[in-house]
This record gives sequence, C-alpha cells and structure tokens, in this order.
Amino acid sequence: MTDLPDLTAIELLSRLRGAEVSAREVVAAHLARIEQVNPAVNAIVTLTAERAMDSALRADERLARNRPIGRLHGLPVAHKDNIPTAGVLTTHGSPLFADNVPDQDHVIVERELSEGAITVGKTNVPELGLGSHTYNPLFGVTRNPYDLRLSSGGSSGGSAAAVATGMVPMADGSDTGGSLRNPASFCNVAALRPTAGLVPSWPDAFPFSPMSVKGPMARTTRDLAYFLSILSGPDRRSALSHDVSPATFGRSLDGDLRGYRIAWSLDLGGQVPLDPRVRAALSPVRHVLVGLGAIVEDAAPSLTEADEVFLVLRAMQMESTYGELLERRPHEFSSDAAWNIEEGRKLTGPDVGRAERLRGALFNRVRTFFERYDFLVAAVVQVPPFDAELPYPSVVDGISMGNYLEWMRSCTLVSATGCPAMSVPAAFTAEGLPVGLQLIGPVRSDSALVQAGHRIEVATGATRRRPNIEWRHPQDDPAASCADVGHAPPTHR
Repeated sequence: MTDLPDLTAIELLSRLRGAEVSAREVVAAHLARIEQVNPAVNAIVTLTAERAMDSALRADERLARNRPIGRLHGLPVAHKDNIPTAGVLTTHGSPLFADNVPDQDHVIVERELSEGAITVGKTNVPELGLGSHTYNPLFGVTRNPYDLRLSSGGSSGGSAAAVATGMVPMADGSDTGGSLRNPASFCNVAALRPTAGLVPSWPDAFPFSPMSVKGPMARTTRDLAYFLSILSGPDRRSALSHDVSPATFGRSLDGDLRGYRIAWSLDLGGQVPLDPRVRAALSPVRHVLVGLGAIVEDAAPSLTEADEVFLVLRAMQMESTYGELLERRPHEFSSDAAWNIEEGRKLTGPDVGRAERLRGALFNRVRTFFERYDFLVAAVVQVPPFDAELPYPSVVDGISMGNYLEWMRSCTLVSATGCPAMSVPAAFTAEGLPVGLQLIGPVRSDSALVQAGHRIEVATGATRRRPNIEWRHPQDDPAASCADVGHAPPTHR
C-alpha cells in the first residue's frame, strides 16, 4: 500500500468505490507518508491521526452496508491553518491564536466532510497568513520539496508542499494576493484563485469583498476540477456566492486549444520585473500553446490602478481585523503585519472611496480586454523558489523590493481585477525548480480556465516530474531530520 499516496485523487476514489482498497488502508498509507516526509518539509503542523482512522473505519462500514457514500468517500484531505475547523487547532500561524480551537467548520470544510473526505491535519501558513513565504514563530518554515533549502511559497505553502509530496492528494487554501497560486508554482501543483463567490465563504468578516477567496489545490488539473465541483455552488450564508452546476466542472477536459485567442505577456506588459530564470523557463510554453492550436499574441491590459486598489483595500481590511489586537498585544505581531495594519490606520474615507472607483475602472478596462482574448498568460511568480531563510526576495531582476508585498505583484495586480487565475504546472528552471504558468480569464470563466489549464499541463508534462524521493526517509538520512532543518514537529490534537 506504500504507493497509494502517489496516486491521483480520482484514481484513489475509483479504488475506494470499487472496494479494491479500504478507507483505513488509504488513510494509513497517507499517515505513513506524513511520518516519512513531514519532518523534513514541515507542511502539516497539526495532525489528527486518531480522528482520521476513526473516520476511515466509519467510512468502510458505510460502504460495507451499501449505504450512500459521498463524492470524496475515504479520501484524506488537509485544511489550511487559517480556515476554521471545528474541534481542531487553528492558529493562523500566530501566537495570538496559539490555542484557538474553533467550534464550527468553514463552509468549504463542511462540504468536504459531507462528501466523505477525511481530515488528517492542518497545513502551515505564514504568520496571520501574510505574504508568500510560509514561516511563523509557532511552527517554523515549510520547505520546498524540490529543494529543502528553499521556500515552498505561501500563504498556502503547507498545502502545496503536502500535496506535492503525497501527504494528501489535494488540499484547500485561500488567495488574497497569490496565496494559492504562488505556492502551487513553487511546488509544481495546480491551484485556482476562483471568481469571488464561486466557492462560498462563511464565516467571513468581509462577506461582500471579492479580495480574498477560498479555492482548491491538487497535483493535477483533473483532480482540481473534480475538487472544484464539490467546493463550488451557492450558500445562503455567503454574500457573494452564486449558482453554478457541479456538472460545469465535470465536463471533458481533454482536447486542444483550437479557436482560443491567448494574450501572452509573462511580465504583464512590463508592469512587473521578472527574474531571467523564470522568463527562460516559461518562454518555450508559448510554442506549446501554438502547438495546441491557440492563436497567441503579445498583449496585456493596462493595470495602472491595480497597485493602489490592492494596497489600499488590503490595508483597510488588515486594520479592521487586527487594529485593536495590535494596540493590546503589539509584541505579538511581526514587523510586516504591524506595518500593514499601520498603513490601514493612515487611510481616510476618500482614500478608500478612490480605491473603489479605481477598481471599477480597472474591472471595465480588463473586461474590455477580454472581449478580444479568451485568456491572458503571465508568470505566476516573479522569481523561482528562493532561500527559505530569507523573509522575502529583496531584489527581483536588479530592482529592490521595498516591502513584503512588492515581489508578489505578478499575483496582486491580478487579484485587484477580480479575474479568476490559475497556476498551471508548466516548466522548470535549469536548476530543476518548478515554475508555474499563470492562466487568467474574464470573470466567471473558471470552467473554461480549468479546461485550458488541463490541456496545457498535459502538453508540458510538468506534473510527471515529482520531487526527489531520496530525502523522504529521514530515518536513513540524518541531514533531512526535523531537528537538523530547524522545524517544530507537528502538534497532535
């Protein structure tokens, strides 16, 4: 059963439904993979092993009695550590929430569990989920499975590393400024920042804001589409949720890109600096698109207002969420978090009003752009995976980054538009580091986006290149032990 964690989610579900393997065998195999791999990678920070095996037993009994089973029957999943899970520690990577155990599940956790998924743990996040590098004072850093010296990205970095290494076949995450897309690119997995409301969000302090969204992550786009069919759809508790048929994401993903017109601009029309290694890795993918039959043209929409829109609205939400806590417990905030909250305190009503007007202008200009093009292609991240000991890249292509957000602009600019965006496994640098392709579509084009992403993923063959398994056995390799790489072991709750 040691090969079970290397199967796709759809392959596992087929075996589970056919009773070729039991849920207990599948969960036990993934827990064994976690025991092997997690000490080196530090992706899962709260492990629910006993609870998971109990759930697996109940799942097997249900199948044996011919009772109805869910679409995720017996499948192990992990939840991001800033997504509420009833009865399970949810720390947000911060001392402020070190003992926080929610009494209710987030709606996406509800949906996963109601379809028979089995929670095996919580995945690591940056402190308060800020930034695209996963490290915090409670659990330490999550390392890249393709090179343990490097970052797994963030803020869903624990989810991406867990999925890439087979600790779970898929995981949930969230994305404000790239938190699903960035780690997916760094870890060679697929992730989607959906159109706001496609995946409902509750509880949510800002239910009318499209800035932060929840979404799926998986090793393949086929698994991603299946997961999305379960996470999507309306919920009356979620202000922006809208009707969508799960069958939308069950359509055939196979085919080519004939008839599609694609705008190609890795650096978003020169609006972001790009590491030459990223450009070199992704440039050949243009020929892949042409080979699939797409019409590819050099083009990008102007995103001139996007920086102000993103920075103002993010700072406003940061101050609203954490401003009072900063006053009462200032020493428990990182300098980056405190800075972002203080930026929110400087805002005036006219500042926020201007940002909203600019967002409207930005939306309409991008909408017009997509009247000519089906998709826009760009780099997900401006740099390849970087040294895990750094807080963030301070220089990109010779340009200094002034704060922890600037090196993420290839994602934050897109977030401000409201468009769905996917990180598609696509390429590797000469050093063997993953580089994802960012596929961006008009609002509510999520289904077409995933279909196109699948066709690109298959054509590049990137997902066939898995992390080196030599370090997966820390008992045989002291250099990969938990202690040696400076990680805290997972908390068992």
